[in-house]
Amino acid sequence: MRVLHVITGLGIGGAEQQLRLLLRHLPTDHDVVTLTNPGAVAAGITADGVSVTHLGMAGNRDLAALPRLAGIVRRGKYDLVHTHLYRACVYGRFAARLAGVRAVVATEHSLGARQIEGRPLSTGARALYLAGERLGSATVAVSDTVARRLERWGVPHDRIHVVPNGIEAGRFRYDEPARRATRERLGLPAGAFVVGGVGRLTRGKRFDTLVRAVADLPDARLLLVGGGPERDALLSVARRRGAGDRVLLTGECEDPPSGTGALSLPALLSAMDVFVSPSPEEAFGLAVVEALAAGLPVLHVTCPALHDLPAEAAPGARQVSGAVPELTDELRMHQKRFTAGPWERLPTPQAAHHYDIARSAERLMAVYTIATRGASDRR
Repeated sequence: MRVLHVITGLGIGGAEQQLRLLLRHLPTDHDVVTLTNPGAVAAGITADGVSVTHLGMAGNRDLAALPRLAGIVRRGKYDLVHTHLYRACVYGRFAARLAGVRAVVATEHSLGARQIEGRPLSTGARALYLAGERLGSATVAVSDTVARRLERWGVPHDRIHVVPNGIEAGRFRYDEPARRATRERLGLPAGAFVVGGVGRLTRGKRFDTLVRAVADLPDARLLLVGGGPERDALLSVARRRGAGDRVLLTGECEDPPSGTGALSLPALLSAMDVFVSPSPEEAFGLAVVEALAAGLPVLHVTCPALHDLPAEAAPGARQVSGAVPELTDELRMHQKRFTAGPWERLPTPQAAHHYDIARSAERLMAVYTIATRGASDRR
């Protein structure tokens, strides 16, 4: 089966890195088109041996990109087009139809209750999304939570398929030598209590609450992995709270790294002692699952990946409100246990094994089969 994946951009982000990981496990002949920003993940996908084409789209209203994309689909003689992220879903579905490909699958990675891909939901965005959705064969939700949101938006129930995000759990297993080496490289004291977080540094992720909570804990350090527009604002909050020297922002982390010498996400997680996800709105919560696979105790405000499972699947995870006083108290308890010692990693929970990327690839292949058979029947 020949499949063309169309994605809005390939900078470092959850959906982008999830696509790269899926491509490693899908038994298809596939290529990738990125509408914009052929960044680090594009380089990683190319290094994995997959062709990436940059469409060079100038903006949301660059309608000239539509015939260019349709031409790529037509010349590639693809059996199926799979789109990822809002803009790619809109343009990719129309382009596939123009090129005569009727098997079109779209994955909804980032639909929140009040926003999509970090932007507020609007009536116009919803109408355009639904108009394009009717041209496709199936819509994939990355969690049951997203599936319910799609239904409320107006996507028919029988067109929605849940294919959760996945991880390679074995890669995240705690590594003591990696912990020592990573702390030494980052300048973190070997015996320091380190609170960690991973994600794009935007207002919606609410990392400012985590900075404030850690600032109220004497001797605690904060290790934040990710880049984004709120970086300087977060550092400013840390300085005002007297914790400027205890907050470390590493910048973006491509995982697995395609460049030599770059720190991997598993190594960075090994350097942490407790993980916090303060975001009040998530479509899945991949970073939480990865932290659990690394044996970290986790505090999270919301995580659909865990909400969709029994509580015993992730005994090391605890849901919190996200308010700074509560977060500070929770972290203070972890800090006390850490200083009392010995501090041991938790066993990998069932939740981490449940979201295995190979299983996600199998479920996606089942959706592909349904989509291509349906397209053949319509012909």
